Amino acid sequence: MSTFKAPKGTYDLLPPESAKYLAVREAIAAPLRGSGYGYIETPGFENVELFARGVGESTDIVTKEMYAFETKGGDRLALRPEGTASVLRAALEANLHKAGNLPVKLWYSGSYYRYERPQKGRYRHFSQVGAEAIGAEDPALDAELIILADQAYRSLGLQNFRILLNSLGDKECRPVYREALQNFLRGLDLDEDTLRRAEINPLRVLDDKRESVQKQLGDAPLLRDYLCDACKAYHEEVRELVTAAGVVFEDDPKLVRGLDYYTRTTFEFVHDGLGSQSAVGGGGRYDGLSEMIGGPALPSVGWALGVDRTVLALEAEGVELELPVTTSVFAVPLGDEARRVLFAKVTELRKNGVAADFSYGGKGLKAAMKAANRSGARYALILGERDIEQGLVQLKDLESGEQTAVGLNEIVAELESRLG
Repeated sequence: MSTFKAPKGTYDLLPPESAKYLAVREAIAAPLRGSGYGYIETPGFENVELFARGVGESTDIVTKEMYAFETKGGDRLALRPEGTASVLRAALEANLHKAGNLPVKLWYSGSYYRYERPQKGRYRHFSQVGAEAIGAEDPALDAELIILADQAYRSLGLQNFRILLNSLGDKECRPVYREALQNFLRGLDLDEDTLRRAEINPLRVLDDKRESVQKQLGDAPLLRDYLCDACKAYHEEVRELVTAAGVVFEDDPKLVRGLDYYTRTTFEFVHDGLGSQSAVGGGGRYDGLSEMIGGPALPSVGWALGVDRTVLALEAEGVELELPVTTSVFAVPLGDEARRVLFAKVTELRKNGVAADFSYGGKGLKAAMKAANRSGARYALILGERDIEQGLVQLKDLESGEQTAVGLNEIVAELESRLG
């Protein structure tokens, strides 16, 4: 056993469990790749100011949860707590918005970091798949992303999730609501920290999960009552497009996202089988973020879906994923010459697309066959000295136990035929 352990609040992904995470990432990415989204990767750390400006200085993410540090050169950096600000920064830096084909549609997958109180479904290191459509103000884009996320979840077999939908207004109508909400919050019995947050960004108070706060918010003014005509029309078109696609959602007038950059459309995917950590993903429109980080006006929309919580949601529903076969054939050589001959056959099988593994370390027949059974392989290839002399190899079906002799020169074609 190692002297060291994974840091508190983090986890290691190990086989066979890791195969679930790969399958979830692939299922989320598949509809994106088929809808014009190109893959992007950004560094695991960025300038602290990128997140302070974009995510919001009043958010818990920036004030309490961000892993920030100073380099030897004096730069202030932070491990990325979310993906949108990094993706938009990269797109601006590469001038993707100047290519003349807006929106720029990107998807990404990676690890993110927040210093949180560790609990099931809430880790300090977590995995997300995200998508961003940069540079266009169009309700169809908002609807597209909601529909694609719904499609991804359903392709995994997930059923018991709900989509919550709301509009946060824009720079025209939100200030009026902000003032009304602040006036309401000033009359509540809130702690000093929460009152301070209410003065910076009162919508953040609506997102406070503490029961002592939530029970005082029952009569809080609703943003939908303050939306301007343009935001109302925009939101109604998103709703109509999503409904026309057969995607069911719930209007939630109190839904706000935990990041400052959201405007207009906001949505969340929740699963009631996960207890307090019910959000499995979410996103929305962020029309002003580009200007916040020094870029031109680029209205955009996106989402991020949590891989960890999606796996937990699948387990809560008892969904068994159909995972790709890692080993179809397991080769068992008995002797040095058999080892050389059979290793060449394994290499040939792999070149022909057959998943094959090999008994390494000079194991005897009994130990090697135990390894073959543990590998999950359908067939074992067993080769001894007598088999080599006769130009044969023993092919054993590990499900039925039936064993037949096949010519060494025919074994690759025989396995390809049997495995389809």
